[in-house]
Amino acid sequence: MTIRILLADDHSVVRQGLKMFLGLDEELEVIGEAENGAEALKMAHDLQPDVVLMDLLMPVMDGITAIGHIRKELPDVEVIALTSVLEDASVVGAVRAGAIGYLLKDTEADALRKAIRAAAQGQVQLSPQAAARLMREMRQPEQQPEPLTERETDVLKLLAVGRANKEIARDLMIGEKTVKTHVSNILGKLGVQSRTQAALHAVRAGLVPAEQLAEH
Repeated sequence: MTIRILLADDHSVVRQGLKMFLGLDEELEVIGEAENGAEALKMAHDLQPDVVLMDLLMPVMDGITAIGHIRKELPDVEVIALTSVLEDASVVGAVRAGAIGYLLKDTEADALRKAIRAAAQGQVQLSPQAAARLMREMRQPEQQPEPLTERETDVLKLLAVGRANKEIARDLMIGEKTVKTHVSNILGKLGVQSRTQAALHAVRAGLVPAEQLAEH
């Protein structure tokens, strides 16, 4: 199955380079290019991509703001922040807004393709550096989240260690649609926008060790 990708970057050279090497993979298809966050949001609505590769520093609307809008308005679209900055505020801001991944522009091509595939399956993947920054910076929410059911907790544990929906369904012997419903309920109860934030909650709550999150 082809993974449909929207590129959002204000530098045409970067977009051309990404389009060129992603095009070498027959499972990946670049379906649109945006040069700012506002354009990315509009194109995401129009094209309904599987994954958006989002630069953070862009004119008109920055990437973090665009990520927030896309995740609220198009919850089935996953967003990977692809940037040249590894600052705590950027990492935390992007994940709080709902990004499922955070990659630097010097990421190897194979690693980027792997991350896109993982994002399309809803897999949480964070580099150890990004995970460490997130654990340090993301505080417990002020309000106590609504408690999860036993089954939702099982799903959250598997989600946090990087399992895709299909793998969670197999491990728990339930349907993939049921897994999606559980994930949606988990995000709602925890008051978060992304599986990555839910995974961080699982670590804070002691459901999975931080090392397992960092590995994925």
